[in-house]
Parts: sequence; structure tokens; C-alpha cells
Amino acid sequence: MQLDRMRVPIVQAPLAGGASTPALTAAVLDVGAFGFLAAGYKSPDAVAADVATLRGLTGAPYGLNIFVPDDEVDPGTLAAYLTEISREADRHGVALGEPRYDDDWFEAKIDLAVSEAVPVVSFTFGCPDAAVIRRLHEAGSEIWVTVTEPSEAMTAVTSGADVLVAQGIEAGGHRGSFADRENREDYGLLPLLQLLRRCVDVPLVAAGGIGTGSGIAAVLAAGARAAQIGTAFLRCPEAGTSGPHRAALTGTGRTRLTRAFTGRLARGLENRFLTEHSATAPVGYPQIHHATAPVRAAGRTAGDSDVVNLWAGQAYRLSAEIPAAQLIAEMGRDLTRALADASGRTAAVGPG
Repeated sequence: MQLDRMRVPIVQAPLAGGASTPALTAAVLDVGAFGFLAAGYKSPDAVAADVATLRGLTGAPYGLNIFVPDDEVDPGTLAAYLTEISREADRHGVALGEPRYDDDWFEAKIDLAVSEAVPVVSFTFGCPDAAVIRRLHEAGSEIWVTVTEPSEAMTAVTSGADVLVAQGIEAGGHRGSFADRENREDYGLLPLLQLLRRCVDVPLVAAGGIGTGSGIAAVLAAGARAAQIGTAFLRCPEAGTSGPHRAALTGTGRTRLTRAFTGRLARGLENRFLTEHSATAPVGYPQIHHATAPVRAAGRTAGDSDVVNLWAGQAYRLSAEIPAAQLIAEMGRDLTRALADASGRTAAVGPG
């Protein structure tokens, strides 16, 4: 299992949407942590090119993250929302994108993962059926599935998942929930880890609000085998994070959950678009994602962070603009100190 081979219990999150690069993943892998390439939003050819580039940079085992198809939308509320945000497109001199459904080339990406014998394939937004997992297992892949509640964890394990990525509500970016629904229960990371340890017997990777080695120590103590970290890598020079997003991560604004940009719940920094449209944004992924894409692209080009999805976890203020290898080294040293301090405090308490 890949978790047994890691020298540092840090997993670089997939970071779909532009921040993921082969250079970032290679930098993480080469210092003994584990890293993912993001297949989300990319064509199979683009994903294949990223895989080839990564394999030219490092021979270390790597992961590939794939989105599970999702189609929860009410046509009436979607139409009303598109009318509302059309003024954002007008403001930037672009047209809204086509609010279409697609499965993000799911089958083609599975075929690619099989043909490349990708060492670890992870899934977000759901769990593929058991037949897909068996096919990947037969190709030599290990399967990780992102879960946000105990029922999802049990479904994933029953389907054949080898590792679960337990994502707390603190995490930046999209919620990895199997279904984006209003009557959900949002679990913080520590409660989620404790609940999952009671109901499943597979290794857990913790994700959400982890920005220091001390945070890693906390989730290891709670039963995780490693910490998956995303936001802390966004300011690394190897990441493909846009200029407006990088600048926003140096600020002091607060984060909020929103469907305004993509039609799926995600955590990002507050800006005008999020503030003005979150209350009316319906469940509508990937239709709303496609509709707002030209507006967000125009904002990134113009340096207008008010219409860009500024994904960030709750601990984003702890991020720094340093190379990925340095970030991992600093977190590793902090982790060692935190574990030693905790051991000392436990010894001082003593039995009874």
C-alpha cells in the first residue's frame, strides 16, 4: 500500500481547476510525500500529457484523481439563476457558457488509468461501481475514495475502496460528497475521523483545515495514516494557481461555503460574486460550472478577483509562498516537535 511507502505522512491534494501541475506533484513525490495529478476538467489527451510529463520528471509512484459523474439540477431554478448572473457576463464583455451536462470524460479517464497502470486512482463526488474498481485493481491500481460522512464510507468500502480520504467541512474547494443535498450533515474533520474508525476498517487519510505539522499530528492521533493538504500548496511556485487567487490567499478575508460558481458546494474566500449570488445559487453541477467558466476566465485575465472562485480552506492564513519541498520539510519538522511535545505531556499526566 502506498501509505506504507511514504517517508512523510503528507498527501498533496489533486487541486483540480488549474493549480495542479506535474511540476508540483513531482516536487512532492521526490521528498517522500505523496502527490496527485488532477484529471478533473481536463480532456483525456491533456491528462495523458500531464502523466507523461510527470513520468519524465520522476519515477516515483503517483496518484490521479477522477471526478465521478454528477447530475443534480432543477431546470426551473437553473434558468432563473442563469438570468441573474448574465449581468456578470455582460460586465466583462463575455457570454455565459453553455450550461451543459457532461460526465467529464469519465469512461475515457478510467481507460487511461488502466492503460497507464496508475499506482493510485482517487475519486471525488462519489464512488464508482464495484466493476470499475475491480478493473482498476486488475490493472494494479490502488483505489482511494473521498468521503464526508459515515454512510459514504461504508458504501465505498463495500465497493472495494482501499483507502478513504475523510474530508471535513473545514476543507477548501469542492465538498467531495456523493450527493450535494440540502439536508446534509456537515462533519468537522475530527468528529468524522472518530466516526469512521468505528464503522470501517480501512486506512484513513485526513483532509480539511490542516496547515501545519501540528495539525498533521492531531489527525494522526485521531487515527489517520496521513494528512491530505491542498490550500497550503496553492502558493508554491510549482502550482498553477492564478495571480488573483494567489493574491487573495495573502489577505485576511473569511471563507464561506457556496454553490455560486459551479452549482456544487465549495469553500472559498468571500468576494463580490460569492456574496451576491450564494443565496440564490441552486444545486446544478456541472451546468453552472460551464455557465460561469467564461466569466471566471475573464476575471483571471483582468486580475479581477471579485468574479474568480478563490477556493481556500479555513486555515489558509497559514500558507506561505515557498517551494513545495521546503513546505513539506517545515511541516515535517513541526510534526516531529508536535509529536514529541504531546508525548511529553502524556507522560507527565501518567496512569490513573
